[in-house]
Amino acid sequence: MPDRISASIGQMFDDHRIVFWYDTAGDMRGEFDAVDFPGVTKVEIVDNEFGLKYRMLRQEPKQKFLVFKDGPEPPMWENWLLDVQLATAVFKADQAGLWLNELGLPPQFESVVRDHLEFYRSKARVAELKRLLQPPDTQNQVRLRMLAVCAGAEGGLDTVIEELLGELADGRDDVFRLMDRSGLTDAFWKHVGNAYGYQPTQPDFEDFAITLFQSAYFRSQGEDGKLNDEALLVFRRWKNNRHWGAAFETLSATYQSFLKIPEQLSSRDFRALMAIDHFEEIDRHIIRQLVHAMSTQTVSASDVLKWVRERRQSHWYATYEDIYQAIGFATEFQQAVAEANLGMTSPAEGVKRYVTSWFKLDQLYRKFIYHMQKSGHASLLAELYDAVENHYTNSFLLKLNDAWQDQVSDMTDWTIPGYAQQSAFYREQAAEFRRKDQKVAVIVSDALRFEIAEECLRRIRSLNRFDADLEPMIGALPSYTQLGMAALLPNKELALAADGSGAVLSSGESTQGLSAREKVLATGRAGDRVKSLKADDVMNMRVDEGKELFRDNDVVYIYHNQIDAIGDKLQTEEQLPKAADDTIEDLTKLVRKLTSANFSNILITADHGFLYQHRALGESDFSIAEPQGDEILMRNRRFVIGRGLDSMPGMKKFSSSNLGLTGDLDVLIPNSINRLRVKGAGSRFVHGGASLQEIVIPVIRVVKKRDADVSQVEVQIVVSGRSQITSGQIAVVFYQAQPVSEKLQARKLIAGIYASDDSLISDEHVLQFDFTSKNAREREMPLKFLLSRDADKFNNQDVALKLREQVGKTSHYQDYTSHRFHLKRGITTDFDF
Repeated sequence: MPDRISASIGQMFDDHRIVFWYDTAGDMRGEFDAVDFPGVTKVEIVDNEFGLKYRMLRQEPKQKFLVFKDGPEPPMWENWLLDVQLATAVFKADQAGLWLNELGLPPQFESVVRDHLEFYRSKARVAELKRLLQPPDTQNQVRLRMLAVCAGAEGGLDTVIEELLGELADGRDDVFRLMDRSGLTDAFWKHVGNAYGYQPTQPDFEDFAITLFQSAYFRSQGEDGKLNDEALLVFRRWKNNRHWGAAFETLSATYQSFLKIPEQLSSRDFRALMAIDHFEEIDRHIIRQLVHAMSTQTVSASDVLKWVRERRQSHWYATYEDIYQAIGFATEFQQAVAEANLGMTSPAEGVKRYVTSWFKLDQLYRKFIYHMQKSGHASLLAELYDAVENHYTNSFLLKLNDAWQDQVSDMTDWTIPGYAQQSAFYREQAAEFRRKDQKVAVIVSDALRFEIAEECLRRIRSLNRFDADLEPMIGALPSYTQLGMAALLPNKELALAADGSGAVLSSGESTQGLSAREKVLATGRAGDRVKSLKADDVMNMRVDEGKELFRDNDVVYIYHNQIDAIGDKLQTEEQLPKAADDTIEDLTKLVRKLTSANFSNILITADHGFLYQHRALGESDFSIAEPQGDEILMRNRRFVIGRGLDSMPGMKKFSSSNLGLTGDLDVLIPNSINRLRVKGAGSRFVHGGASLQEIVIPVIRVVKKRDADVSQVEVQIVVSGRSQITSGQIAVVFYQAQPVSEKLQARKLIAGIYASDDSLISDEHVLQFDFTSKNAREREMPLKFLLSRDADKFNNQDVALKLREQVGKTSHYQDYTSHRFHLKRGITTDFDF
């Protein structure tokens, strides 16, 4: 005890010249006699008040005094040293007094200690309270800081509420029990009632939590709630804080049923719910109604895309991201189908229109199916899937290829003016680099359809210091793997094997397998060092091995097989959309791997494309005619190879010479997108025919650049009218200055309104600026901010709306841009009591 007394009194002399000590119980004489402070004179009050006052104020005005009285402090009207005492400090020798002194609080705050003694029995709590205290604090504010200490919160009442909500979600009540033991429960409910309007006869925290969810839900729709707007703000900030995500989800799921949210939503229009995400059922309701509206074509494409963008702000977006993505792609697909003119007057025009616009419909359809499958909630999209599938098959795929078939039927030789043939690939593409004595790597990705290659092109272009371009060439017929792979090698003549195996010979040499292809590859240019290998082998190379591959070879062919490996099997063909997505990821990684090994000239191409329809095919999708002829050597879903084959309705006949091949074999190709029946084979993923999707082959040329060429879009704050805040909320518009592209990438920012001391005085929003539209109006993001009660402290001052950006992958943020407002609210609210 003497040490604590000495320490407490010594601390008081740091700030005061005179310290009074009243020995109320009459048991501290020994302690008074024992203490000794250098430079401090000890005096006693013994009917000598006027003499002491004269000495301390006039005779020794700079001397420090410890004034002791053996007995209690006299009433104010009898205390002749009251004026001196009020201007100095009073030391309390009991435990409560020691705590009061340790905290540096004046005597009139004594009840803040004596009424809550349990709180002070922890040195850690006392130390934390002392850290939080500020000179202007009132007694009620001190109690509020004590509540924050109990909750382990950093801030005001809102952070205490957040901690208690988190504890409630975990099924614990440790904080509440500590508050109760500390005598702070009444103070807590007074603060809650005053701040949020919660005034029940018998307050209970779970009841408050339920009321908070319910009120926030109603107020977000412009309806009355039991709690006020400040409660809505607290709810928003807690809900949007990633730290409390799991707690919010737990309580939301619990109260969703209790508050009968599904039943309430059944009568609400989804359009009125776009800014609300208090319960997961809201997203499910929006999705169901949106899907139905799209399926019945009662909503515009622009509205759907706008709503999908808005829902990215939903807490549940991550859960339903793939569904929203699917809805977005379905919307773009339906819009594209409605706008597409699928006519053509020549094969060249058909190819040109496919590679400039029509391919996009294949891509959008595939992306829709991919995200529908990935979502795990395909049942929610069932109605939309039926509409998309019907439109894709009947309004696009069949209609397009029926028109294309008219052009194919009139062809004699398989050539299309203005477009390179696949069999000329090596001579016109790969050998171009060798003529300049430059090394080249060729990636051949099995069944890399043109539309998948276009997406891959954009992915590669989005890499820093990478550029690429894409051009089409016309694939060999029949469009199957052995012929397509052989056509990509240097060759003088190609021939289909006469044994019906499907093998292809280049100048009489086999093209089956890596070693055979490497042998043919070596015939391209005398002296060239060549290598054929699998993509996995390249990806597994160490850095030094990759550089050796570059050093020791002039032409490298790398074979990648993901799409065909998955799609060409009955058991896995429905996984084609994922295989395509995986392929894009693989090829992007492979390009980076090759450039790190010093390859600067990289070509990516394919052996053939494919047709894919996700729904199982009906009878009308199969060719009725059965192929006839002298000898049928090979029969596939999309082609027949034989000798002396008969011409027949529903199939186009080509001779080997018509196809640029040697030999005496004939080939039959089913018209349009029809399939032949083949036992045990899949029918949704097929290739071998002459559809645009099968025969338009991509060639991507990748270039590695020296200078950085990737940046992010700019974002601006747009304010209409005066830059003044006169109410509890403000509406602003954020504008993305440029559309996102491969080299101009998305930007993620956090928005909030901050006071002059950099404290947040509004709700906070995480914003993703990734708009791709060239229409400036479609790159606007309107948003409303609610001011907190802390904003009243800064009335008639300037505040700033800030956009802040994460620094790399750290937990730190820096200001991106800001706009200054003058806060001038006519009525402020006193939240103390």
